[in-house]
Amino acid sequence: MHSSPSPATGLSAYGWDDSLDDAFAGHRATGLLPARVVRVDRGQCDIVTDDGPARAVTEHGLDPVTGDWAALRPADERDGPRLVALLPRRTAIVRASSARHSRGQALAANVDTVIVAVSLADPLDAGRVERLLALAWESGARPVVALTKADRAADPGEAIAEAAALAPGVDTVATSALTGEGVDDLAGALGGTVVLLGVSGAGKSTLANALLGEERFATGAVREVDGKGRHTTVWREMSPLPGGGVLIDTPGLRGVGLHDATEGIEQVFGEIEELARDCRFGDCAHETEPGCAILAAIESGELPARRLASYRKLLRENAWAASRTDARVRAEIAGRWKSIKRTQRAAYRFRDRQR
Repeated sequence: MHSSPSPATGLSAYGWDDSLDDAFAGHRATGLLPARVVRVDRGQCDIVTDDGPARAVTEHGLDPVTGDWAALRPADERDGPRLVALLPRRTAIVRASSARHSRGQALAANVDTVIVAVSLADPLDAGRVERLLALAWESGARPVVALTKADRAADPGEAIAEAAALAPGVDTVATSALTGEGVDDLAGALGGTVVLLGVSGAGKSTLANALLGEERFATGAVREVDGKGRHTTVWREMSPLPGGGVLIDTPGLRGVGLHDATEGIEQVFGEIEELARDCRFGDCAHETEPGCAILAAIESGELPARRLASYRKLLRENAWAASRTDARVRAEIAGRWKSIKRTQRAAYRFRDRQR
């Protein structure tokens, strides 16, 4: 008879493993302790160590996010606990910052699974789902689509099929925190550090409570006038899951700008990338070229035209975001516009001469 494994304790319950222990060796030699960031709050952090939860000040210049592994200087007679260094991030969910510098804003670090929460109480916004999936794939984590509020869907089967078509290769689970439908199936698809992403009103906090088995996060009603919810979660906060691993709930995202997400976009639109390999020309723009496999797929109904339009939109946005921080790309774009303007001026002069 096999005995069940003992539950993880201390930092192990939060994901600490041998490779992290090896990476921390240099810090340990100087008397520092490992810690994981549970919540960040204006220069201070809620953390967890092998001795339990604690509150620590963040060293000037350090910019931790929920999920970071950090080196903690213990309290002494002169100072309280202080985070003084971060371990390299294995993965990170990064969106474009609203600031002009657009260095990218990390939402969570060292994430293994991303739950993209999509409400079935509202019409499916395909573009938003694709955008969130690109963000998730680019992080290096594995996305899972959780269709929330299945009990309020007009046609759950159709909605599930539509969502699954937007997420090739991704587990898609219909859930209802009210009835419990799909919650166990979703829990079985999760692993390691899990983060919940979605817009306000998608039911993230309610789903988080169902996964945790307790009313850990506040929930709020969705406004009937516009279907939007208010930010009941105002922090990115981490909690242990009953079956192992940890869950990070995040505030609802009103806007999701992509930052250096080319690989994530290509992953979301894998069928387009696959079709493009069969185009006659290697530099096919999929617009009017003969022998374009993508245009042929649209013509036959194999590929919705909306998918190609969405793919192009996200690639343009991603290239524009890159141009804000990459001088080389900015120069290329500026040069391209100068060339277009020169061509236009030449065309106008030729036209005027013909009059």
